[in-house]
Amino acid sequence: MGTQENVELIRRGYEAFDAGDMDTLRELFAEDAVWYGPGTGALSGTKQGREAILAYFGELATRSNGTFKVTLQELIGGDNHVVGLQHNHAENNGKTLDTDGALTFQVRDGKVAEGREYYNDTAQGDAFWG
Repeated sequence: MGTQENVELIRRGYEAFDAGDMDTLRELFAEDAVWYGPGTGALSGTKQGREAILAYFGELATRSNGTFKVTLQELIGGDNHVVGLQHNHAENNGKTLDTDGALTFQVRDGKVAEGREYYNDTAQGDAFWG
């Protein structure tokens, strides 16, 4: 796949995430995909495999009482990687998450093989997610 196809793959992923469409997300991720979450909080660390990644996405919705919203600002693509610049917002139990970040995606054979999260304020995320 080329740059444009990779960018469209990731754009579809953002749209599916926003819609809570786990079936589409399942199609977009390689079975052996890996996801890396920053920080030291309850949701930080490595998620091994597509099902673990999807469970993590579900946990984001659960722990934010459905308020977690990702606003895609820009996608920057290449032959093997795509970077998504985004804003994250959620509210729960009197706490607010409001931070910018970037996700890097490695694409292999038309599927997301790896995702890595980077945030402007990782400590804020750790405090919010627990």
